[in-house]
Amino acid sequence: MGLAQYAIVPVRDQWGVLHDGNVNGEYATKESAFESAAAAASLAIRQGHEVHLSVPGREPGESALGS
Repeated sequence: MGLAQYAIVPVRDQWGVLHDGNVNGEYATKESAFESAAAAASLAIRQGHEVHLSVPGREPGESALGS
């Protein structure tokens, strides 16, 4: 099977999920974007794919959840 990669990325003052070259969704927090990506990654695992999921660390002055 293939490789499914998901990356949590900043989108203006919100967060999105980068997958297959497209940024999907606009989430208020890094955590909510992660939860969406984790659900998609779970499906990819069931389909037999290798999965990579990345979330950036906290920037100075940013809350723990990236809000």
